[in-house]
Amino acid sequence: MKFSIKLVLWTMVLMAFTLGLSGFYFVNYVFETSLAREIDQALDENSILRFAFETAALNVPVKYGVLQDGTVEQIASNLETGGQDARRLLRLSDEEKNVLYVSDGFEADSGLLEETGQEVRAYRVISQGDGYYIQTGSCLNALDRMLYLETMKDVSGVFRERAMGYSVYRRMTILMLALGVVIMNFIAAWLTKPIRHLTRATKEMAAGDYGYRAKKVSGDELGQLTQDFNHMAEALEDNIGKLEEEIQAREDFVGAFAHELKTPLTSIIGYADMLRSRKLDEEKSFLSANYIYTEGKRLETMSLRLLDIIVTRRGEAEFARVQTAGLSDYLHSMFVPNEEMEFCYSFEPGVIWADPDLIKTVLINLLDNACKASEPGGRIEVTGKRTQEGYRLTVTDYGVGIPGEEQSKITKAFYMVDKSRSRSRNGAGLGLALCAEILALHQSRLEIESAPGRGSSIGFVIREAGKEESHEKSSS
Repeated sequence: MKFSIKLVLWTMVLMAFTLGLSGFYFVNYVFETSLAREIDQALDENSILRFAFETAALNVPVKYGVLQDGTVEQIASNLETGGQDARRLLRLSDEEKNVLYVSDGFEADSGLLEETGQEVRAYRVISQGDGYYIQTGSCLNALDRMLYLETMKDVSGVFRERAMGYSVYRRMTILMLALGVVIMNFIAAWLTKPIRHLTRATKEMAAGDYGYRAKKVSGDELGQLTQDFNHMAEALEDNIGKLEEEIQAREDFVGAFAHELKTPLTSIIGYADMLRSRKLDEEKSFLSANYIYTEGKRLETMSLRLLDIIVTRRGEAEFARVQTAGLSDYLHSMFVPNEEMEFCYSFEPGVIWADPDLIKTVLINLLDNACKASEPGGRIEVTGKRTQEGYRLTVTDYGVGIPGEEQSKITKAFYMVDKSRSRSRNGAGLGLALCAEILALHQSRLEIESAPGRGSSIGFVIREAGKEESHEKSSS
């Protein structure tokens, strides 16, 4: 059952209960008020008749000072017909409660008479035939006789009004419920509109349309729920996009890795088969063996860098205080100026907070890439200086440069701007990918400035040891 139908049904049940209870209370209150007024009037009428009877008895000449039964009947008859109310019914009884006079139509039993005493007035509401009456009883004294006067007042109109009130209220209740159903259908449709939008959005997203968003149509809690749902959908879409990108990246990685293995392995197998199956002169044998060695070293370098990337992604780093002068000395020993390349080093004194082996790996890879991008006799500059952000290390070459559209891709594994040039120098497109992973551990990143034909400047910023300690204190 739909929520809107449940809302309408429960509202109608509540309305029916409320209207029924309030209607019963209201009609019954009016009835009891009217009945109490009629009872008061009946008692007053009984008192008036009693006074009239006693007054009439005093004015009737009697023998021996005793009121005779015939006189009682005569006075009662006059009282019955002397009033303006044609419905007046009365009954007179003697001291023994034997009936002396009774009006036609007075058919009530003597139950009330048993409750009536000299100082007690009694009344009751009785049903007689198709009507309702108020029966009253009182005691009167007439010439030393104690008589009992009973009257009956027709109050059928009050009961008919109550029945009519119930009937009218039932019809009004039914009408109000019918109108309520119509109105509540519109209200329920309006209130549940955000829910319908959310339901449609979930179905669309379940069908694969992750870009679908629910329309916000209210500013209440349901509107807030719609907004939160859309935020969740955006986060879900972003996560799915990232997962798809990661899957695609893995597929590209596997494809590139397989391709990078294929070329050197094909050459190695070919030259090895040539050495094995043919008798070559000394020069060709040397060239073949040298090519096998070169391609083997290339495969070794590629496997080591892949291993370094995997280890780095696991976050295995040991941070310590590293003197920048030690980095400068290490690079001097690794890359010595020669006829093919000119190296220039310029390091400001400083202490950085880093994993020394990993930072050396980054610098070696950057210098190795700079050498591959430079022509023989080219100049490569390595600088280190202190800045407000930290200690900046930069490797600059004046070689082929990197096009602007390629700069955001060169940190991906196996990506090479110039594949033929890179392969000719034992490149596999893993150096900068490894650098990016290592710097991510150090909460840093590569900053690339390059232009085709003008060279490249690739650097990064590492926090200094003192700043790192203050950063840790502020974090704690």
